[in-house]
Amino acid sequence: MMKWFLLTLIFNLVCSQNTDSYEIKRKLMVEGQIERRGVKDEDVLMAVRKVEREKFVPKKYIDLAYSDRPLPIGYKQTISQPYIVAYMTEQLHVEKSHKVLEIGTGSGYQAAVLAELSNHIFTIEIIPELAEGSEKVLKELGYQNITVRSGDGYKGWPEEAPFDRIIVTAAPDKIPEKLVEQLAPNGRMILPVGRSNFAQHLYLVKKDETENITKEKILAVRFVPMVKE
Repeated sequence: MMKWFLLTLIFNLVCSQNTDSYEIKRKLMVEGQIERRGVKDEDVLMAVRKVEREKFVPKKYIDLAYSDRPLPIGYKQTISQPYIVAYMTEQLHVEKSHKVLEIGTGSGYQAAVLAELSNHIFTIEIIPELAEGSEKVLKELGYQNITVRSGDGYKGWPEEAPFDRIIVTAAPDKIPEKLVEQLAPNGRMILPVGRSNFAQHLYLVKKDETENITKEKILAVRFVPMVKE
């Protein structure tokens, strides 16, 4: 307990000093926020240690980039809490050969984390300004295995389907059937489900090799609503 108290104290001190020690902040974030809560996959931990979260938040929030909370990114959207990004990524069991669909690009941070683990990310953002901004940042950071487009996430990306893994970063009222259809055999999809004014939960959807579907409620969460065009 004392170890985590000291880590939190050091983390807050580093953040409050407005230094350029982002690598230190990432290390403390992983140890104090992510590993402590049970995320153990070494590849996932490596990815969140590597991706420069400060590049994905508005400048006015840059000192809070590694804080234990979601942050506004404009247009009533947020960049998810670091732990939730890592947790959802771990639940997907992403492999280097995988093609991944992300619904809700937002800042681009989740796509960057997934890009460290997979073959290619196809990511859809309904707000054109966010799609354009995230694509710019991802290109500046050198990601060549991420394709961004603006569009309605409820429709998925049928011309690139099926996908080995699908992640949704905004909450629909119910699991979109078109996304289930675009999941490959032996595929996994993780998404929050529920109305914004009511209880939301993460669901893990699995499709086996015979295309039988299972849906498991795994964690209470709060996400922005998933909207249609």
